Amino acid sequence: MKQVAVITGAASDIGRGLAERFAAEDMAVVLADIEAKPLFTLETDLRAKGATVLAVQTDVSNADSVENLAVQTYNTFGAVHILCNNAGVVCSRPIWEHTLADWEWVLGVNLWGVIHGIRTFVPRLLAQETECHIVNTASILGLIRGPGEGIYKVSKHGVIALSETLADDLAHKNSKNSGACVVSWVGTHRYFNLCPKPSRY
Repeated sequence: MKQVAVITGAASDIGRGLAERFAAEDMAVVLADIEAKPLFTLETDLRAKGATVLAVQTDVSNADSVENLAVQTYNTFGAVHILCNNAGVVCSRPIWEHTLADWEWVLGVNLWGVIHGIRTFVPRLLAQETECHIVNTASILGLIRGPGEGIYKVSKHGVIALSETLADDLAHKNSKNSGACVVSWVGTHRYFNLCPKPSRY
């Protein structure tokens, strides 16, 4: 049975890179993105290379949409071994000039997207009783201060705090099958080793 990876924000950038790498490792890949055209183009491209792929158009800011992603994934493959809460957007201007819509959009995708991913998938991962890994994409801007990109910084600070707490909660539960890791991306990537890396990967 193939190992299964779920990637949100899979149609471009980091997400696409993750999908291509997991497919190259002969994993089944579940692609989730709100942008239909690049999402299904990537699905076609990966299948042409022999990959096992499921594409599900998903709005990570919407709990029901993420639930649909989980249902389709488990109906198709029966398990998930890597969950990458990766979808992200940015809006850059002085923080007092951001509209309410700006706040709702960026926090909805960047922070609530991770929250929905955790609430929806982690109970299922724990029930599998198999080794799993959760990767939440953050940013160096979740660790530093400075002018500009205020909402983005707020969201990524939140993702880091959320991921650290998730790792601690899993450790407190003495869960041997699931761990959490946050990834900070700034040109190259840095790993915060919040949990043991599953041996399969």
